[in-house]
Amino acid sequence: MATITRFEELNAWQTGRDLSNLVYDLSDEDPFASDFGLRDQIRRAAVSVMSNIAEGFNSRTQNVFIDLLGRARGSAAEVQSQLYLARDRDYISQEEFDQAYDLADTASRQIHGLIRYLKSRTNASRVQEGQIRYEIDVESS
Repeated sequence: MATITRFEELNAWQTGRDLSNLVYDLSDEDPFASDFGLRDQIRRAAVSVMSNIAEGFNSRTQNVFIDLLGRARGSAAEVQSQLYLARDRDYISQEEFDQAYDLADTASRQIHGLIRYLKSRTNASRVQEGQIRYEIDVESS
């Protein structure tokens, strides 16, 4: 298995990005766009999925990464909950609801799998540097 070196390589982050873009697209159209409270809240929740994954990936410790993944998973559930209200208010169609809900569910499942994987590797190092050479230039007087 190849080593992942950037958060952009994580399937969960990629799905979170797709979810964010879909939520933005759905909430750009009236009447959804005019419901500023719900529109802004669902957008923040969707962006939080990908943001917490990225922040966790670059965190100092594995425990912080796992904690932030849990927050990302919670944000995916928040999107799902808010989609119900958007559907109830006829801001989105049933098809749009299903597409966004399923994408949030996929992100949640991917995040859960990543958490399980990380918990199985309790001694893994979170911070790795490649071959970096540090030099100090000292001038002779």
